[in-house]
Amino acid sequence: MISCPTVRKEVIRWHYDLATPFYRLLWGRHIHHGLWQAAESPAVAQQQLTETLAAAAGIQGGERVLDIGCGMGGSSIFLAKSRGCTVQGVTLSPFQRAWASCSATWQRVSRRTNFRCADAEHTDFESKSFDVVWSIECTEHLFDKPKFFERAAQWLRPGGRVAICAWLAGQHLATEEQRQLVYDVCEGFFCPSLGTAENYQRWMQDAGVVVERSEIWTERVMRTWEICINRVRRTGVGLLGRLAGRDSEMFLRRFETILSAYRTGAMQYGCFVARKPADG
Repeated sequence: MISCPTVRKEVIRWHYDLATPFYRLLWGRHIHHGLWQAAESPAVAQQQLTETLAAAAGIQGGERVLDIGCGMGGSSIFLAKSRGCTVQGVTLSPFQRAWASCSATWQRVSRRTNFRCADAEHTDFESKSFDVVWSIECTEHLFDKPKFFERAAQWLRPGGRVAICAWLAGQHLATEEQRQLVYDVCEGFFCPSLGTAENYQRWMQDAGVVVERSEIWTERVMRTWEICINRVRRTGVGLLGRLAGRDSEMFLRRFETILSAYRTGAMQYGCFVARKPADG
C-alpha cells in the first residue's frame, strides 16, 4: 500500500463540491472509468462498467443496495431504474447529494432512492439491512480501509455481497519511479492511500466476507485517461482549473500521471465481489 499523509478529508469534500459540474461536462453522468470492449463511446463504456459490476455481483432485481460514494447518483439511479433495487446513496459532498436527488426525481426513481450527505467512515446503518454494499472508485478516498470493510460486513444480510471497483497500487513496485507515480496520483486525486489487489482481498477476508471474484481491468479502462487528456487540451478546462486554485490545477495535471502509472504497471484497476456467509 502507498500512503499520502498530506491528504485531508475537507479537501476531498471541497474538491467534489467544486469539480462535480466539470466532471459532468468533461466526462459524463458517471464519475468513474469507462470499461471498453472495442471502440464504444465514453458514455457507453461508463455504462458498461456499471452493468458489468452489477452482473458480477449477481444483482437480479429488488435488492436493497448501499451505494458508498454515490457521486451524482449514476449507479444508484441505474440500479433503481433497471433492476428495481431500493438504493441508499452516500456522498461526502452536499452538492453531489443535491444533484443526485434532483436526477432521481427527474428520472422518476425518487421513491426507490435516497441520498445522504455523510462521511462513509463515520455514518452508520442498521446491522444486516442491505443485500449489497456497492462502491465504485470511492474506497481510494477512505482513510481506514480495513475498518470500512468490517462495517460493510456488518451492514450486509447473510448471503449479501460487497461489490467494489477500485484504483490499485501495482502488486510489485520494483522501482522508486513507480512508487513515486502512485504517490503523485494519491496526492493529485486526494487519495490518502492506494492498496494493492492483495490488500483488498485480505481486508475483505479479515472482515469475514468470502472473496468470490477478483479481476484486473486495467487494459479495459485505460482509455478513460487518454480521452480526458485530449478533452482538457481541446477545451478551456485547464484554464478554469488554474483559476480554481492550486489543488484543482494539480488534479488536472495528474491526468498524465495516472495514465503513465497504468501503462507502466505502477497502478492497476480492480473489481472485487465478496459474499457474507449465509450463516452470518
